[in-house]
Amino acid sequence: MTDITAAIRADLAPAGKLRAGINYGNFILARKDRATGQSSGVAIDLLDEIARRLGAPVEIVAYDSVAVMGDAAPDNVWDIAFLGSDPQREKIMSFTPAYLEIDATYLVPGASPFRAAAEVDREGICISAPARANFELFLGRYLKHARLAPAQGNGAAFELLAAGKVDALAGLTQGLLDLAGKLPGSRVLDGRFMGVRQSIAVPKGREAGLAYLRSVVEEAKASGLVARAIARLGVRGVSVAPPAG
Repeated sequence: MTDITAAIRADLAPAGKLRAGINYGNFILARKDRATGQSSGVAIDLLDEIARRLGAPVEIVAYDSVAVMGDAAPDNVWDIAFLGSDPQREKIMSFTPAYLEIDATYLVPGASPFRAAAEVDREGICISAPARANFELFLGRYLKHARLAPAQGNGAAFELLAAGKVDALAGLTQGLLDLAGKLPGSRVLDGRFMGVRQSIAVPKGREAGLAYLRSVVEEAKASGLVARAIARLGVRGVSVAPPAG
């Protein structure tokens, strides 16, 4: 275990507490029990481990949108945040290696000719996705033929598919499996177009804290902490990220 220096504490808990940006819009990372108010998920397990090592209390800075949380990186409202790494986001924050990967694929109507995620990038095809989600940012760079239709949130992106305005909905595999029940005849395509790599971020310039979090992430993967957190979720399409480097 890396020694916790004054520089690490200054980066991760500058006010004596660990302020953590948590996106409750990604139920794999974090969810809140309506009855008890308790949070759970892979990000919460990692957050608890980091706070235990620092000996610092946690203050969760809650979000329902990863875009809003990411935009807040320069505003000194959180000290660490749990979200997918992406070149666009790296302009205002720095990332650890990934601790898990979440498969992303497509939900299509029953009449769709597609059977696998790799088939969807064709001329004349329109794909909806929640704007500035990690996989939406990726598709903006990746798609060669299909057109991307970003929507303001998961619900709006799904409504475009349900209304027949797009040919496919991009999303995380488990989330799409849940949505399929709301659109009779729809199906989740086999395979994936990407593995969304979830990491821990810090605002730019907090190099001591970032280096420490890198070591925590690698230890959490090697020790089985991440694998146990994933197993408790009981979801599909989620795996421990490979060791860095």
